[in-house]
Amino acid sequence: MAKSLFEELGGRYERQEDYLIPCMTLPAEEEQPIGIWGQRHLDYLKQYRKVTYTNFLTSGRLNAYLADIDRQAQERFERLIEGMKQAQGITEQLKAENALEWTGYLNNIRACAREIVEKEIIFA
Repeated sequence: MAKSLFEELGGRYERQEDYLIPCMTLPAEEEQPIGIWGQRHLDYLKQYRKVTYTNFLTSGRLNAYLADIDRQAQERFERLIEGMKQAQGITEQLKAENALEWTGYLNNIRACAREIVEKEIIFA
């Protein structure tokens, strides 16, 4: 019996009852922690970039890619917050004098920074 292209390329089959099932496994990948930014990007890939998601998954690079995206997004988020705090004059003195006002400003800055990071990194 002639070999299939899969067998010619080094693949093998396993018999399960009356069927031949290809023996395929994903490459081993080092597990790295993925934070909220990586999870959001994973959801985006699964929903809107299915081919990219499948390519990363089958090549064994998905976890490393998501960990890198998470790290980049978190660094950008923190830099944006610090820059906006300086630009708007939000200081520890304001926090001591009027904590409620300081919290409002900081929440606004965080929301703006989150939108920027999502647009530039997560949903790009």
